[in-house]
Amino acid sequence: MRGDPHRGEARGVSASAAGAAVGRRIGIGLMYGLWRPRVLGAWRVPASGPVILAVNHSHNIDGPMVMGTAPRPTHFLIKKEAFTGPLDPFLRGIGQLEVDRSGTDRTAVTAALEVLRGGGVLGIFPEGTRGEGDFAALRGGLAYFALRSGAPIVPVAVLGSTGAKSRLLPGLPPLRGRIDVVFGEAFTAGDGSGRRTRSALDAATAGIQRRLAAHLADAKRLTGRATDET
Repeated sequence: MRGDPHRGEARGVSASAAGAAVGRRIGIGLMYGLWRPRVLGAWRVPASGPVILAVNHSHNIDGPMVMGTAPRPTHFLIKKEAFTGPLDPFLRGIGQLEVDRSGTDRTAVTAALEVLRGGGVLGIFPEGTRGEGDFAALRGGLAYFALRSGAPIVPVAVLGSTGAKSRLLPGLPPLRGRIDVVFGEAFTAGDGSGRRTRSALDAATAGIQRRLAAHLADAKRLTGRATDET
């Protein structure tokens, strides 16, 4: 009797989903234990099916903060430099995905698409790296995943992770300080044609950037952080 060629892949996706669920529980404990997250709009994340969370990125805790506050377990694409020492097996064990940002990482692309094909949640920092966290410049990866999978995008603004620093833990926000996590309205990228040409990806990226920037501005007004650092 011949084995199912997709059985191994299904087991891998299942294990990754289980790991992300564990990661979410860890994130809840850490983020709510160390800080005071205020979560707005979490109900906008679809309760089932594939979805992409597009998160602004200005501090290293932004990813863990979203993992602990999102209503569903999330698989983030994380730079390969983070997968060192004991963090390597830990991050893999909680369903996070390693990506080499120096070029097109086909292994990471395949893993991310498998998450979406399995109806999971993929977390992406569309700016590509930690910076101002203002969605001013986006890479094309987010548009590619959205067009390829058809998954809706939910913009996420993490506000309050930069600025003041903890006295006890330098480099981190003040312990028990408030950090706002604002989830926006889900939207579909592209023009509906399903085209993935370079021009279609460029157009989709420009449209996504406008939606994300608008959400960030709305989130700052909603949280009273319009004049604050993110």
